[in-house]
Amino acid sequence: MRLTLLGSGDAAGIPLYGCDCDLCTAAAADPGLRRTASSALLESGALRLLLDAGQSNLCERFPSGTIDAIFLTHFHVDHLQGLFHLRWGIGESIPVYTPPDPEGCGDLYKNPGILEFVTLRQFETSRLGDLDVTPLPLNHSKPTHGYLFSDSRQRIAYLTDTKGLPSSTSACLADLPLDLVVVDCSFAPGVGSTGHNNLDDVLEIDRLVAPARMMLTHIGHGLDLWLRENPRRLPSHIGVARDGMRVFPHAS
Repeated sequence: MRLTLLGSGDAAGIPLYGCDCDLCTAAAADPGLRRTASSALLESGALRLLLDAGQSNLCERFPSGTIDAIFLTHFHVDHLQGLFHLRWGIGESIPVYTPPDPEGCGDLYKNPGILEFVTLRQFETSRLGDLDVTPLPLNHSKPTHGYLFSDSRQRIAYLTDTKGLPSSTSACLADLPLDLVVVDCSFAPGVGSTGHNNLDDVLEIDRLVAPARMMLTHIGHGLDLWLRENPRRLPSHIGVARDGMRVFPHAS
């Protein structure tokens, strides 16, 4: 499996609109410092799966026929805004796997175009190519799934958006050897939120599920500033995502 983080930011992104702090000024000048909507591309052999669809330029980045399926964590706009344009394309339909959410977002259910929405149930594993995919419940303000991707050699868990983990998800992951966990970390230590992890929450998740490697994503403005001021405060196996970063480059 090969995982590329297409975006590593929260809904506001970096640079933050209207902000002239050193971080945002630098990000405005250097595209390598910018953070766009959290999403990823998972490749396994010829299989190409999008994890969330918040990138607004999906049609330009992924020509027709190059996306096999899309896995949505939930129906908040920053995780699916690219679908509003993509749906009007022509050609083969694209399966979009989702948690059970009868409301969805906007009129996507009513006018899906080439998108084929498929609801998944928690902990029910399905097979795509050589991958087993298991939806995992997360703690968020809308029905939300993380996803566990497994093949004969590797296990990767993608867990955003969430505040901590439900006990059922923690128990499932704690029983498995995990090569990589990509996890929502939106806020600096001690900062409260009802729907997203701060760094304290992430360190507790790390303790519970004990992955070989962890990568922080869905990073907010305040956390990005904190990380710049505290560059050596993370354990060695925990990294900080950047847009476009390949975080698990081993070939399948």
